[in-house]
Amino acid sequence: MQFVVDAQLPPALARWIASQGYDARHLVDLGMLGAKDQEIWELGRHEGSIIVSKDGDFAALSLSDNQGPSVVWLRLANCRTPELLRILTPLWPLAIARLADGERLVELRG
Repeated sequence: MQFVVDAQLPPALARWIASQGYDARHLVDLGMLGAKDQEIWELGRHEGSIIVSKDGDFAALSLSDNQGPSVVWLRLANCRTPELLRILTPLWPLAIARLADGERLVELRG
């Protein structure tokens, strides 16, 4: 699985996902920090990447575009990176399992 982490999430999240054994890049790594949602969506579609975002627009796109990329939608309050990673650590294996089962929208709440 390959992931693209959206701009409102920290670049450290992409590094953490990579440490879990997956290819992951943050938009800043791709030179796309100011990219519009549709550009990110098309990147995910073209590369087969799963978008990780707090943006509900990607959740809506995943429901309306069945040919688009999968989305991991983080429904978390704003928090510092260590807290974000602490919350995601037990949830991440569940998200991976759901994605492997073919779910296109995986909503994670903390």
